[in-house]
Amino acid sequence: MTALVNSSRVERSPAIAQLRRRLAWARANLFARPIDVLLTSTIAAAAVALLWAIVPWAFIDAVWVGENRAACRPDAACWAFIVNRGGQFLYGFYPQPERWRVNAVFLIFAVSVFLLLRRDTPGKRVVAFFLLLVFPILGYVLLHGGVAGLSRVTTDKWGGLSLTLLLGVAGIVVSFPIAIVLALGRQSEMPLFRWASIAYIEICRGLPLIAVLFMARILLPYAFPVGSEFDPLALAVTGIILFESAYLAEVFRGGFQAIPKGQAEAAAAIGFGYWRTAIYVTLPQMLRVVVPGVVNNAIALVKNTTLVVILGLFEVLNIVAAGAADPDWLGLHAVGYVFVGLVFWGLCFAMSRYSQSLEREIKAAERQ
Repeated sequence: MTALVNSSRVERSPAIAQLRRRLAWARANLFARPIDVLLTSTIAAAAVALLWAIVPWAFIDAVWVGENRAACRPDAACWAFIVNRGGQFLYGFYPQPERWRVNAVFLIFAVSVFLLLRRDTPGKRVVAFFLLLVFPILGYVLLHGGVAGLSRVTTDKWGGLSLTLLLGVAGIVVSFPIAIVLALGRQSEMPLFRWASIAYIEICRGLPLIAVLFMARILLPYAFPVGSEFDPLALAVTGIILFESAYLAEVFRGGFQAIPKGQAEAAAAIGFGYWRTAIYVTLPQMLRVVVPGVVNNAIALVKNTTLVVILGLFEVLNIVAAGAADPDWLGLHAVGYVFVGLVFWGLCFAMSRYSQSLEREIKAAERQ
């Protein structure tokens, strides 16, 4: 009798049930037909062969400690290059005693985003106001200095992964409201506003980002008095914002078109004007629809930040390439590019996973 009871408990065990579900899924999706068995086996064998080649190079035979390339092996990864110059890859040429300011800026940003994304955070409007209006000024003051006893650090010393994140965050956050205005303008009944929005969107979408940056670097000074100088970082951020806002505007326009017209008609029937309808009815519904498109643009923007090298800025890819040109580490471009690839993949994969979780939450809320 005891054996029967224990057997029934095992049968009802969540771990056993989950294992059975996984085996059933594998049988139905990976081994259902002979062709499925062949494809699954081939892909698994290729994956094992790839790991068999990569793992010794990347981990077992790799060199993790060293002062220069003399400590490295020609047939293995030299992670000592990354470890030795890790501070430069993260902060660029930012003075080492002042790097706490970079850490503080990104810590404040991370905490603000965390509070904004939590469902049970009180006063989300205050957090959003701080993130959109106060944080950019506070971040610039901390990073640039020159006030409140902070030493001045010019933007030509900013670089590395921190600059990549700065360009990506600034490009998305600042272009977001601009894109909403452009999307509303393209659907406006005011001809001047509508055609101005259409012209801006089509011109910016018809140009690659590198062309926009080139124009900001070469053509913009001709529109100002001789001798005028522009901060390269300001030019890069401006070009990225102008470029990204045009693409996001089209994503938002698609979201507006996905909303049934009856929503706006119902809002008008209860006395809502244009702006109240937009703020309380159409905008919230549009933002739920465009999550995949916005994240897709954010991922593309993060990767496009590498183009700012034409303005003399060294984000993570360019500063790693410059580090590999150092005589002490000459010839280690492969390890540097693998490191950069993992960094970009990690950033983009994290955004993609968050997008998927947000989509699941939205669908669950709609079902309720």
